[in-house]
Amino acid sequence: MTQGFRRLVFMSALLAALVVTLGAYTRLSNAGLGCPDWPGCYGFLTVPNESHELMSAQQKFPGAEVHQKKAWIEMIHRYFAGSLGLIVAAIFFMALRHSSANKNIKGLSGLLVVLIIFQAMLGMWTVTMNLQPLVVMGHLLGGFTVLSLLTLLWLKARQPAAVPIVQVTSLRLLTLAVLSILILQIALGGWLAANYAAPHCRGLPLCENGELFSLSSLFQLPHSSASYEFGVLPFETRLSIHLVHRIWAMVTLCAILLLSWRLYRGIPDKRVRPVIMLPAILVLCQVLLGGAIVHWQFPLLLTLFHNVMAALLLLSIVRVCYLLFYQSKE
Repeated sequence: MTQGFRRLVFMSALLAALVVTLGAYTRLSNAGLGCPDWPGCYGFLTVPNESHELMSAQQKFPGAEVHQKKAWIEMIHRYFAGSLGLIVAAIFFMALRHSSANKNIKGLSGLLVVLIIFQAMLGMWTVTMNLQPLVVMGHLLGGFTVLSLLTLLWLKARQPAAVPIVQVTSLRLLTLAVLSILILQIALGGWLAANYAAPHCRGLPLCENGELFSLSSLFQLPHSSASYEFGVLPFETRLSIHLVHRIWAMVTLCAILLLSWRLYRGIPDKRVRPVIMLPAILVLCQVLLGGAIVHWQFPLLLTLFHNVMAALLLLSIVRVCYLLFYQSKE
């Protein structure tokens, strides 16, 4: 592929990371319903500010109060997400036009277009269904998926250095297993955030009210509600959700450390050591960050960084998957 294509894919991956971060900030700042409609805001392309605009907003949405800050947070997220969609579409058309693009690059580009469209629909449903937790969690996972696939597309489009990799099937299977464990942990984090369950589990390493933990309540879905903002599940259910997220974090920690150790021993080439060790470093930092968040009572910026670190950790495992499954073939 051309250098221009590779640069565009790289820029789109950076933009996707920004969109994921803005989405997390929108959720954490309780701005998910800053605009009650989609794709505009109270029927406007920007946040209504003038007196006649505010009057029109009140007529279209009786009883709704325009919160300028929350509305702008929501709309800025939409602007960047819309820009990402346009760039992904451009990437797809460029891949189709270039005969040098292999089938994998064209296939990934096409899949990204489909995912972006579905992600936009999830964004719409997030608002129109008033932050229904399943939709919110799906929207979060969709953002992480788009970011991961753009990163994989960039890795395949660039000119990789020839690095001989020992073909060990057990390492590949272990890597896929660890990736699955990490994805489940991210989903648990998304479910926790969608149900506003973070403050319901205080204390370290277990919750202060750990006796309220109920395994059966984990499968309780939110009941129908006019709005799911700030959560509707019972206290013990949200506590259980948070506690399971912590427990699975320990499983994720052990799995990633085991993977890094096995890769370190199984791949002697020193040139790939940074790729192998990065997931171990990130997961240790992520666990320490999670503890700091609870200790300091869930400050917004630390919690936002926790989301960013989760994305970086996922990308580091994606990079390892590329190393084992793709780079050795190129």
